[in-house]
Amino acid sequence: MEGEKSRTLTPEAVPSETPETTAEAAAEAVAAVADGEQKITPWDVFALGGIDYDKLVRDFGADPIDEALIQRIERVSGKPAHPWLKRGLFLSHRSMNEILDAVEAGRPFYLYTGRGASSEALHLGHMIPFLFTKYLQDAFNVPLVIQMTDDEKFLWKNLELEEAHRLAWENAKDIIAVGFDPKKTFIFTDLDYVGRMYPNIVKIQKCVTASQVKGIFGFEQSDSIGKFAYPAVQAAPSFSSSFAHIFGAKSNVQCLIPCAIDQDPFFRMTRDVAPRLGWPKPAVIHSKFFPALQGPGTKMSASTPVSAIFMTDSREELSDKVHKYAFSGGRDTLEKHRRKGGRLGVDVPFQYLSIFEFDDAKLEHTRKEFGSGRMTSREIKDELVNVLAPLIRNHQRARAGVSDEVVRSFMSLRKLEF
Repeated sequence: MEGEKSRTLTPEAVPSETPETTAEAAAEAVAAVADGEQKITPWDVFALGGIDYDKLVRDFGADPIDEALIQRIERVSGKPAHPWLKRGLFLSHRSMNEILDAVEAGRPFYLYTGRGASSEALHLGHMIPFLFTKYLQDAFNVPLVIQMTDDEKFLWKNLELEEAHRLAWENAKDIIAVGFDPKKTFIFTDLDYVGRMYPNIVKIQKCVTASQVKGIFGFEQSDSIGKFAYPAVQAAPSFSSSFAHIFGAKSNVQCLIPCAIDQDPFFRMTRDVAPRLGWPKPAVIHSKFFPALQGPGTKMSASTPVSAIFMTDSREELSDKVHKYAFSGGRDTLEKHRRKGGRLGVDVPFQYLSIFEFDDAKLEHTRKEFGSGRMTSREIKDELVNVLAPLIRNHQRARAGVSDEVVRSFMSLRKLEF
């Protein structure tokens, strides 16, 4: 579902630091940076000196998540808001209040998210939407469908079809290890399930012209027809009738889609189509990108291993990556660091702690200590390792317990509890 190819390009990183960059994409990247553009698509992220999220939310026409909405989520769910809502990692939405209206009125909704697998393991950035989706499933006690887009990865990546399907299966084990409720969760690969969604896919395709798809996604005449057809496949799970075995063939249950903000073009298209087909518009809640180790002006990518912390990394590998590659906001010398303090806004260890250190008091202590210069760059990196290592180790233990039989049970056609 998410675009592995996405990247943020700074002037120093155009275009040689992205191994999969084609000549055409590199030329576009250079032009985008030269023009001071910010371009976000599901497959490419171009930005000069970092992403302006306020501008991105305005350009996409989404609504910012404000304190009033966070308080309403708490009130309606009866559960504390996730720290990622309070800290702004999830920053914008579409129609979230409609979902809360439905809950208050006793009407059901369901969650939909997904993964496009092109690597054996997930990295920390991949975990964000799944961990947040688990919070939503637990808070609202609702069913969840998870789309594994093996077809998308075959179309966009240099993968054999069988390999794309295998990676989807293996990545499903990582997703199951997050702890989703098996009685309320259905996972499917497009290659296996697409026939059951096909009536809805065709209806969506008839509503969208090739010209519109080119405008939304930036496709070129030289792109395969498979790419032009694919957006309808990602749109179809937004509608409950795509899951007749769960909701019924004539159902009209609204869904909520947690995703990174680069996936929004898919669902802008979907929301435009929905009223024409008599279906409810899906609600969407967007997260920021998870920065690569090299700095907040980048995006973690499985295509660039030194930019990413993988959920398969040992503590030693984790420590090595953090200490060698994590961009530091510390000063050039210890004396200057003590005098001026660390630069919190660019320090990657602090950015990661802002996401994964859920203890507000500890995070505030780190902010004060590093910001004042009392805590050194090495010390804040050590602290990050101490926070991430148990998270990764616990995930590895949970994944070790996910057998092929468990995956088959999550992918079996069955009625979910809701």
